[in-house]
Amino acid sequence: MNNQPLPDTDNPQWTSTDVQQSTSFDVLPATLRETLSNRRRGPQKEPLKQQVSVRYSQDVVNKFKATGKGWQIRMDKALQEWLKEHDPHDINV
Repeated sequence: MNNQPLPDTDNPQWTSTDVQQSTSFDVLPATLRETLSNRRRGPQKEPLKQQVSVRYSQDVVNKFKATGKGWQIRMDKALQEWLKEHDPHDINV
């Protein structure tokens, strides 16, 4: 089994070309800097979700990430479906 970490496709490492083509925040027009600085995320749509920090086995994360964009939503839906017919108390740890 390959134990090498997978590349982070959600936040890939910048290449030297990416860095050269980037623009410093300081050189943006003042109105755009103000707009970007004051942006806030709006109220969350129903149903509200709770942010948690949790550790999953690497194979589980890899399989969901391999499904592409929206993998975290699919993981949540898979757990919701599982809970319809199972009780978490029944799992021996």
